[in-house]
Amino acid sequence: MAHKPSEYKTDVYTDWCPGCGDYGILSALQMALADLNLEPHNVVVVSGVGNAAKTPHFVKVNGVHTLHGRLLPFAMGIKIANPNLEVIGIGGDGDGLGIGAGHFVNIGRRNLDMTYLLYNNGVYGLTKGQASPTLRLGMQTKSLPNPNINDAIIPVALAITTGYTFVARSYAFDVIHLKNTIKQGIEHKGLAFVECLQPCPVYNDINTKEWYAGEDRKDAAGKPQSRLYKMEEAGFDPIVHDASEEFKKKAAGLEKAQEWDDKIPIGIFYKNELKPTFQERFAQRIPFYIKNPPAKQQLKDENGISTLDLSELMDELKTS
Repeated sequence: MAHKPSEYKTDVYTDWCPGCGDYGILSALQMALADLNLEPHNVVVVSGVGNAAKTPHFVKVNGVHTLHGRLLPFAMGIKIANPNLEVIGIGGDGDGLGIGAGHFVNIGRRNLDMTYLLYNNGVYGLTKGQASPTLRLGMQTKSLPNPNINDAIIPVALAITTGYTFVARSYAFDVIHLKNTIKQGIEHKGLAFVECLQPCPVYNDINTKEWYAGEDRKDAAGKPQSRLYKMEEAGFDPIVHDASEEFKKKAAGLEKAQEWDDKIPIGIFYKNELKPTFQERFAQRIPFYIKNPPAKQQLKDENGISTLDLSELMDELKTS
């Protein structure tokens, strides 16, 4: 039986600010889950700390609200313990690229078959609008006493260089495009990253909804010229069809990632399903892993007595 987006909604009040891009991302995620007809009990949404991290409270699936910057280790542990679950990590730009940057980089080496959505508004919206790692050099949003003194991390570029095999970007107020992008990320065999651009109507008074829409640069007829353009409509091919194309496709994605200001690409920057996933690599070492992963292993009998036999392992650890 097909699911509806409403089936993935909880009764928890969504307390984001009016006009926040989080609403569009939440709707796109619920629509994507419904389109894929995923059973709620087979989906886990994992978050860190921040406004984006409230998302698990609003999606009627398994939810884990963890520590600041630490959602990826939790998500990785869940996926390794039960590879049959659909694991979706969710966090903000500060959460994932500030305190969580080390985890962002290292999970890329593993190519776990899971999805990571990063909400990007350029500020720490939960703590009064300080500059996040993605705010561009020289920008001065309303909470900053001086222009930003740091260079920005470009999330899609970092994801490509650190090993993510599906790297994409979409926009919170283009809900259909974002829904389809999230769907493709979930369906991808490997580690998928989706950067979700979003305005913060309270603290980022530069990259506003009107700015993305191009309200400040109208054509001769007075029509706004959107800063966003869809790479798929421009003929960009991000897919690695043969292993020999990997470097070339990464280079093309990195070049696209540099575009900003008057021309901002959304869509898929890089996609490579030729690389084995972490689960496939692990199964080569432990053949029964997929059929009998840790989450399904019996640890004790009906009397509560441990069924684990560690004698062989303990013998191996003996030094004499």
